[in-house]
Amino acid sequence: MALITKKPRGTEDVLPRDSYRWQFLEDIFRKEAKTYGYREIRTPVFEHTELFERGVGDTTDVVQKEMYTFTTKGGDSITLRPEGTAGAARALLEHGLFNDPLPIKNYYLTSCYRYEKPQAGRMREFHQFGMECYGTNNPAADAEMITAAKAIFDRLQIRDLRLEINSIGCPACRAEYHKALKEYFSAYRDELCDDCRDRLERNPMRLLDCKVAHDHQIAEGAPTVLDYLCDECREHFDGVKAYLDANGVAYTVNPKIVRGLDYYTKTVFEFISGDIGAQSTVCGGGRYDGLLEELGGNAMPALGFALGIERLLMLLEAQGVRIPEPETCGIFIASMGDKAHRAASALTTALRSAGIQAEFDVVGRGLRAQMKYADKLNAKYSVVLGDNEIEQGSAKLKNMRTGEQHDISLDIDAFIEEFVRLDIDTLLTPVLEEADGAITE
Repeated sequence: MALITKKPRGTEDVLPRDSYRWQFLEDIFRKEAKTYGYREIRTPVFEHTELFERGVGDTTDVVQKEMYTFTTKGGDSITLRPEGTAGAARALLEHGLFNDPLPIKNYYLTSCYRYEKPQAGRMREFHQFGMECYGTNNPAADAEMITAAKAIFDRLQIRDLRLEINSIGCPACRAEYHKALKEYFSAYRDELCDDCRDRLERNPMRLLDCKVAHDHQIAEGAPTVLDYLCDECREHFDGVKAYLDANGVAYTVNPKIVRGLDYYTKTVFEFISGDIGAQSTVCGGGRYDGLLEELGGNAMPALGFALGIERLLMLLEAQGVRIPEPETCGIFIASMGDKAHRAASALTTALRSAGIQAEFDVVGRGLRAQMKYADKLNAKYSVVLGDNEIEQGSAKLKNMRTGEQHDISLDIDAFIEEFVRLDIDTLLTPVLEEADGAITE
């Protein structure tokens, strides 16, 4: 049989045998976000193209080269979201969330789309978790945002993760920095790639983020932004470092960090690992105090971060961090004969209603094949129902791991009560409560 088609290049299927790993991480993200007072926001997978041209920046590689943009039948230019912040900011403005008590704290779990060469940790469809805070320019908020990201990595027991921070200033002091960059790079104009020659006139800071090896070498000798910060930006950056110190968060100041999106101002930061090859940045973020105004709203300071879920999964695997597999079957009800099969169906439904993971045969297997299937499901307990068990109103509950057996009533309420007494762990509980602390190397 020939398949009609296969998945598009740069995308991946998350199969049932792997989805529990994603769910585990998502539960951790949500728990940490809730701890910090954040609530979820969900935005459309596509937006009007102008949102990203204005928000992300028309001189960035994302906008110039990587966006999936198409024209609708009505003539509108639409783009699949390449990142999560612009859409979340648009929603905040459109629905007047800026009228809520400040600060406004939102988080998102979202898919993003960028057209680029697929490679490990860089896919055309990828997924991000992000946290965003609006309505405060206090450096304590910057440190809190960084600490929130670190809390996720600490909970996952990730090792050797390096935090690098920088300040890229405000529009006022950055104008002076742009002049210095133009002067420096102009001496190398003929050696720069075509993109960087264009960036030199339009947005010289983008040259610092060029991926061409020769241009990257030239950028190593460029002036650093920290030498051009105005007093306000320098005081803010000093405040961020002071709050990080107060929270015991180790960091390195890296004046070369500029991030790849134009909306950033002042604080920028990255969490970097040496265990996943070239795509070493696991999480990045910073301030974007001018974004809401750029999108047509009133000025409001803002900041946030996003982390790539695929890269995080790569890092966990590289470091040998094991995400515990969830229980798939607490009890399997095997049966022989139509009457017993109907009883097995009713009992399974009742167990599920009580929050217990229960299965019975819906294929029509013989008893021996049913028990083999129970083994494949890794069922913790099993019960076999036949005419004798139905007539007696009781059966044998078998622990599939120890072989121990107990008499158990087939009265549904009594069955559930006795089963829960014997194995309270079979009740469904949130994966975090089951596995928190169970991550092992």
